[in-house]
Amino acid sequence: MAPDQAQQTAATEHSTKGAYVTGEEFTRDTNYIEDRVVADVEAARAAPAEASSKIGDPRITGLTEGAQAWPVEPGRYRLAAARACPWAHRSIIIRRLLGLEDVISLATPGPTHDVRSWTFDLSVDGRDPVLGTERLQENYFKRFPDYPRGITVPALVDIPSGGVVTNNYPQLTFDFSTQWAAHHREGAPNLIPSELIDDMLPVIERIYHEVNNGVYRAGFSGSQRAYDLAYKRLFGALDLLEERLADRRYLMGDHITEADVRLFTTLLRFDPVYHGHFKCNRNKLTEMPNLWAYARDLFQTPGFGDTADFDQIKRHYYVVHEDINPTQVVPAGPDLENWLSDHGREKLGGSPFGRGTAPGPVSAEEEPPGANPLYRR
Repeated sequence: MAPDQAQQTAATEHSTKGAYVTGEEFTRDTNYIEDRVVADVEAARAAPAEASSKIGDPRITGLTEGAQAWPVEPGRYRLAAARACPWAHRSIIIRRLLGLEDVISLATPGPTHDVRSWTFDLSVDGRDPVLGTERLQENYFKRFPDYPRGITVPALVDIPSGGVVTNNYPQLTFDFSTQWAAHHREGAPNLIPSELIDDMLPVIERIYHEVNNGVYRAGFSGSQRAYDLAYKRLFGALDLLEERLADRRYLMGDHITEADVRLFTTLLRFDPVYHGHFKCNRNKLTEMPNLWAYARDLFQTPGFGDTADFDQIKRHYYVVHEDINPTQVVPAGPDLENWLSDHGREKLGGSPFGRGTAPGPVSAEEEPPGANPLYRR
């Protein structure tokens, strides 16, 4: 979508003004479609009811109240995941690390949208070539004609019916690791080692509340008081992570886990977006030595940086959030070449994939089209 087209929704009935800053404190709506795609449908239905979770849990066997179980079936589902969105980006990374590209296809909505929905405007004719829809909203409405909540990504869509199966992104990526295990590539890493889960989930929970959602809590604050509290919480958490990463290569030790994926997508966006746009400006990521080296280490690891599109990231935030950037001007910087500089994290030992192997090159059809120093265009 061209810049002038993206701005046509400003001051119209479909403007996003008032959609993001809605009160003093930002509160994320965490009511999702909690259906699951599982390896054993009958077992999931027979298991005890599970509680909803804001971070998901790889150990659960059943369903939350009212949720349905869908069967694992290669080729049946399409992952709608905008490269601009950090919550969706994590699903793209984990799908790639596990080698599920040929099993679950990928639809990538464009970075800008109006108040109604993400759109498939990156496709030649403005429609997703598999789903045939212009807006992801259409896929939600095919399943729930009166769907009352925001049209979010990632969303897993049932291709035969065109309806959304789930948008419960915290559980979705855990299920990619557990329920789709029979379809992982040879050498796929174990992102949720059983011996680390009890220690990893509290780390993930803190990252979600204080960092992943913390930047939004600051950016969408409707008062000085709410912003000041959000700012303090965010940088308090980043300081603890800076300290944690001083003597370990990854969050849980010697190898990458899902916790690293969840932190990475926020760190990737910190200097290009959150530092200025969301006023998270005590310091830049590049000014936190351990976190910056850790982020570069991950960026240079196959499956992470090779899925990033900095153009889409910046256009999404600066164009869509009319509440905090009414001009919709997108900044030119920052320079991206420093993402490829030496990180020196090897001295801490460990290896990214443990006993596993790195994924192969990104396929031509899934290569990010925008700015990324890994792709010399």
